[in-house]
Amino acid sequence: MPFDFPLIATIAAVFLLAGFVKGVIGLGLPTISVGLLSLVMAPAQAAALLIVPSVITNLQQMRPTATLLPLARRLWSMMLGVILGTLAAGGLIAGANAAGAAAALGAALVLYAAIGLIQVRFQVAPRHEAWAAPVVGGLTGMVTAATGVFVLPAVPYLQAIGLEKDALVQALGLSFLVSTLALALTLSGAGVFTWASVLTLVPALAGQVVGQWLRTRIDAVTFRRWFFAGLLALGAFLALRWLLA
Repeated sequence: MPFDFPLIATIAAVFLLAGFVKGVIGLGLPTISVGLLSLVMAPAQAAALLIVPSVITNLQQMRPTATLLPLARRLWSMMLGVILGTLAAGGLIAGANAAGAAAALGAALVLYAAIGLIQVRFQVAPRHEAWAAPVVGGLTGMVTAATGVFVLPAVPYLQAIGLEKDALVQALGLSFLVSTLALALTLSGAGVFTWASVLTLVPALAGQVVGQWLRTRIDAVTFRRWFFAGLLALGAFLALRWLLA
């Protein structure tokens, strides 16, 4: 990527914002960064810039406590599904139809935002986890491979299986980490991965620190409402831009 100060400043600002959102509500880094950067570059390039900050921030979010290993045992089939789904659909985001990938990303953002705004609450009974976990993982992997965003359907599923607050935060970090590494493999195989992603770590971490600091000082409910409303508008724009092209 040639030196382009306006583009570099835009990338830094986007990752600062994305890190801030993740610091406040525990997710949103890939959704914000890939969603906004897809306005100025191909989704595959945006996803490639996400890899390093996503790995580091999710390692931090996982916090290796005594609950992590039992949680990993409970979710291993979902994580395997994420890997297999991403690899099976690998290259979709880096394929020839970049505009279609951006539209798919827009549709995913609209769906995710709608679920968040209407506060849909799903419940999955423990007896169903054996088959539901790998299915959800596989679908999440395919969405990841197509859009670079790995919140659907993983996040609603993890919220539906009854995890306590701290365990849910850890589970989200684990899911996002596995999704990020699987995405990195597919982007590397497609020749898209770039070590420029290391540079985006600085604004992402800075934003996350500020977001964590503000987490207890702002109304999280109001923030989440505006966050999902913004995602809805962004997703609709990405999808409509492709439909009207």
